[in-house]
Amino acid sequence: MTVAVGTTAPVARRGIRPRGLIWTVLRVHRPALLVWSAYVLLMVGWMLWVQHVSGARIRAELDACRRRPEGACIDVMTFSHSMNEGWIGTFIAYASYGIAAWAGASLIGRELERGTAQLAWAQSVSPTRWLTAKLAVPAVALTVGTTVLILVYRWFWTASQDLRGGEWYDPDPFLNRGPAVLAYALCALAVGALAGIALRRTLPALAVAFGLVLWFHLYVDRHWHELWPARTLSGPDGSWFPSDHPASHFWPLHLMTTGVVLTVAVVATGAAYWLLRRRTR
Repeated sequence: MTVAVGTTAPVARRGIRPRGLIWTVLRVHRPALLVWSAYVLLMVGWMLWVQHVSGARIRAELDACRRRPEGACIDVMTFSHSMNEGWIGTFIAYASYGIAAWAGASLIGRELERGTAQLAWAQSVSPTRWLTAKLAVPAVALTVGTTVLILVYRWFWTASQDLRGGEWYDPDPFLNRGPAVLAYALCALAVGALAGIALRRTLPALAVAFGLVLWFHLYVDRHWHELWPARTLSGPDGSWFPSDHPASHFWPLHLMTTGVVLTVAVVATGAAYWLLRRRTR
């Protein structure tokens, strides 16, 4: 009996450890997942600090200034808050550039360039399963982290109404207050994977993935307001602009933009699977 317990205990301990392709992906890309987690925590901490520390100090100084008998004061202190808010919004909105570069270069391109992907395929792991695991792990991490950023940013943007200078239709708050920014993250992951499979080289895949997502992001930034009829027609050619939309148009416009970005993500994912199967027949 003692011998049986002694021999089965190590087996039991080994059995509870994560195994398989998912665990392999987690282990290989653990540094990237740690960087992503640190980025999310940093952005959340930055927003909390700007609202509760920096913002509170600015509000107190403005209140004291306005109570002075010599007259009204210029609210120059709000410039610092607006700068912080602008940088926070930019980092959140355009994190997809880094995601695309990482997915193309490290997640896929490096694996194909070094031959580690082919080694996995030779060990009873099909290319389809390999790509699914490669995409599923970062997709879950991106979904969780970006959802946290969306929720905190929505609170931050609303709580700082008295200090901010931007409007709801500005590019960063428009994207960051809903699922569109998550759609961009998943789209960048898919585009990066497609670039990595197509080029099979680290640096070219990085450059192409980054460039494609940059172009797509800037293009949508210029045209998202055309996805829903505006309240008035302002342009000499009958076109309209973000400022022509009332605030009630935020969600229709935002969800339409999200749908467009997700459609591109689905197409890029399908193309990545198709190209991988074609090249591994």
